Amino acid sequence: MERENAAIACGLKQHDPELMDHLIETYQHRLMRYLMFLTGRREVAEDLFQEVWIRVLRNGSQYNGKARFDTWIFTIARNLVIDLSRKRTMTSLDEMCEGDADARPFEIAEESPGPLEQFEGRENASEVAAVLQKLEPAYREVLTLRFHEEMSLDEIAAVTRAPLSTVKSRLYRGLAALKPEILKLRSGGGSGRRAVTGKVEVST
Repeated sequence: MERENAAIACGLKQHDPELMDHLIETYQHRLMRYLMFLTGRREVAEDLFQEVWIRVLRNGSQYNGKARFDTWIFTIARNLVIDLSRKRTMTSLDEMCEGDADARPFEIAEESPGPLEQFEGRENASEVAAVLQKLEPAYREVLTLRFHEEMSLDEIAAVTRAPLSTVKSRLYRGLAALKPEILKLRSGGGSGRRAVTGKVEVST
């Protein structure tokens, strides 16, 4: 991974067109999915998607290869969403009132799939997106990075520029908010589906 990141950093500094084609092909689906979940609108996500790669091409020399490349481009994407939100006087991803009551460290049980994985295994992507769009933006973002992009908590903290404790709090609260939304959707979609029983362990 370190050698790959170093090769990407070198190629970006040289404005290697073949490397850019490879990066776009590799990350296009993940990046579009992330932008779709953050904005909730395909046309906006497509515009931001193009702008991300313009920024990569223009500012590629700033990537030094020390962090994962996907962490770097997701950070660029997030900053563009925040800039757009501010221009439109929308609530930014960071404008969340988070108290200390639920900010305790926690771990998701490894032996049991969480609510998003259980739900996603039986439902289509549009229904998953519909449920996530009902959550607060900060919760939606962390859940997307954790379960769709399979980023570690430290990597999510790097993308969001938030303390690790804040990332944990948002993930915990997001999972708590996700479960009733999933159950609500299922209750209107037939009684033949099992209820979600995602397991979350909270350490004191």
